[in-house]
Amino acid sequence: MPAFEYTALDAKGQTQRGTLEADSPGQARQRLRDLALIPLTLEEVRQSARLGGRRGGIRRADLVLATRQLATLTGSGLPVEEALATVSRQTDNRRLSNVLLAVRGKVLEGHALATGLAEFPQLFSEMFRETVGAGEQTGHLEQVLERLAIFQENSHKLRQKVLLAMIYPAIVMVFALLVTSALLTYVVPQVVQVFTDFKQELPVLTRLMIHLSDFLREHGFVILGLLMLAVIGWRLLLAREPVRRLWHQLLLKLPLTARLVRGVNTAQFTRTFGILVGSGVPVLEGLRIASRVIDNRPMRSALQDAARQVREGGALHRALGESRVFSPLVVHLIASGEASGNLAGMLNRAADAQEQEVETLVAVLAGVLEPLLILLMGGVVVTIVIAILLPIFDLNQLIH
Repeated sequence: MPAFEYTALDAKGQTQRGTLEADSPGQARQRLRDLALIPLTLEEVRQSARLGGRRGGIRRADLVLATRQLATLTGSGLPVEEALATVSRQTDNRRLSNVLLAVRGKVLEGHALATGLAEFPQLFSEMFRETVGAGEQTGHLEQVLERLAIFQENSHKLRQKVLLAMIYPAIVMVFALLVTSALLTYVVPQVVQVFTDFKQELPVLTRLMIHLSDFLREHGFVILGLLMLAVIGWRLLLAREPVRRLWHQLLLKLPLTARLVRGVNTAQFTRTFGILVGSGVPVLEGLRIASRVIDNRPMRSALQDAARQVREGGALHRALGESRVFSPLVVHLIASGEASGNLAGMLNRAADAQEQEVETLVAVLAGVLEPLLILLMGGVVVTIVIAILLPIFDLNQLIH
């Protein structure tokens, strides 16, 4: 039974919005009229949920909470359709509530939960759907949902830590550029104007600063426009697969970024693959799905090559080792998992190790970048001040 999102007028002429379940749009309109409401708009949730961004206006935190609540309710013995209805009433996110009602409608029609989730691919990833499907087949849906909630929380925390660690250096850099631009375009011209009446030759550093100030005042907006065009052009270039692959290969060769890029992508792969294998998804299918969560193209290609070797009868750890893009620690843990029959457990340990390494690396990089940027900003300001003071020192020497 599909869910419909409506906008209607009540008897007082006020606008009412909500969601109701009905077999068809006609039945939904009739139900609204039975409630003394005049329908203005009526849209199936499957369509309306795709509006408002990649996730339809649904935050990751809301999705994590809903997944945990579903795990708790299904674990207590509540049928899936009743659990979906309960969570849809519990959540404060109206759009997520509508999505859950739409999924519940599919379940009431006799479809599996994974089939209902597939109606919203922008919200529920392939990994999420495949894991839920495996949990339904094995009868461990509540454990699978709990794992998915933990996985989403860990992925969100790792992404947030990386972003937050980079925000402060970015803010310092932007502030330094703004301060430098303000000094060169407004402060320096007013100060050096004092020396224009003197016929003495200004110091080299002062003359360079004046020329730079004049250049920025005359062409500042042009430079800003060119920078914006460069950013837009770079994003357009990265949208092309050959350019993106070359860029990702370069990132894997740079000394500072290589470890960070490898760590983040490896952590995402091992965590996703571990959940899939632990939920009962076949190894080859898990490899195919887990490879898609990796953004770095060379690493994704290495996983696809590894999947082909495994399909031909080779060992997974040997295929990953030959690619030379995964750390020896990860390869060793996967080898131990294959030998002991506990591949899911070893993958989770590898994910823990990679996430810890990424957090440590990000903390170190942030700790180094912050003082360096502050020193750089201080050096620029001191240079400008010296360029202004040098003519004053020369004047004092002439007077004495």
